[in-house]
Amino acid sequence: MCRNIRTLFNFKPPVTDDEIHAAALQFVRKVTGFNKPSKTNEAAFLKAVDEISRVSRDLMQSLETTAPARNREEEAAKAKARSALRYTARPQ
Repeated sequence: MCRNIRTLFNFKPPVTDDEIHAAALQFVRKVTGFNKPSKTNEAAFLKAVDEISRVSRDLMQSLETTAPARNREEEAAKAKARSALRYTARPQ
């Protein structure tokens, strides 16, 4: 999975449309290999982003869990700590 696509489910506050759109954009970029599509491919690229956003939003709204919602700041701090450990603990 692309490292730039973040988990969006079960957070407090809930996921926003902007976050869903950003994840869809990253997914389409990863799948196509385009950071920015050519004019010829732009319509198909943007249509895919919109459709994936819609489907992802529907998915987020239909999922259920009994787990407590996670805190965004705490999860970001954990990820930052894991990243620091990963990049500072390299063997020489």
